[in-house]
Amino acid sequence: MKKLILALTLVISILLTSPVFAYTVKTGDTMSKIARENHLTLEDLAKMNPQIKNLDLIYVGQTVHILEKEAEKARPKPEIIVGYSQSELELLARLVRAEAEDEPYQGKIAVACVVLNRVASSKFPNTIKEVIYQKSQFQPVQNGQINKPANGDSINAVKDALKEKRNIAGNSLFFYNPAIAENRWLDSRATTLVIGRHVFKN
Repeated sequence: MKKLILALTLVISILLTSPVFAYTVKTGDTMSKIARENHLTLEDLAKMNPQIKNLDLIYVGQTVHILEKEAEKARPKPEIIVGYSQSELELLARLVRAEAEDEPYQGKIAVACVVLNRVASSKFPNTIKEVIYQKSQFQPVQNGQINKPANGDSINAVKDALKEKRNIAGNSLFFYNPAIAENRWLDSRATTLVIGRHVFKN
């Protein structure tokens, strides 16, 4: 009897100190599986669910209680990009659209990487916004194309440039389309790669 009272006291104290998350049983679930996926022992899960008398007998639609903090661990984490504001990333995506809308997807990523390379370089300003709006650097700023909304590809290209494709452009600090460029000063710089109609330079 004392053990039962002690167990119930433990369950009550757990429920009072930590918010409870109601998990709905799905096809294929077992108590062991639910415990494992929520970083709990089967014993702890059983203590949180005294209403379930037989741990081997649960049914679809039944409610199983788990601690909210444990449920939080099991949920997919939102994508967080450290070091850049949402407005800066949106500005970068607009530049990518304006500069590389008709270029291959890899070329879009590379354009974003050039801007990020400049931010990291001591030769250029320290923020995405300052790099993009630096005088006479990007044609879309001068002709107003930078003000048009980003599209899905440009947004995804920025995300990829900030993650696994960060080095796709190597150490490139410049890019241009030699077929239409009016200023040829980039011709003399070392070429790092060519994607579509864009030639990337360091």
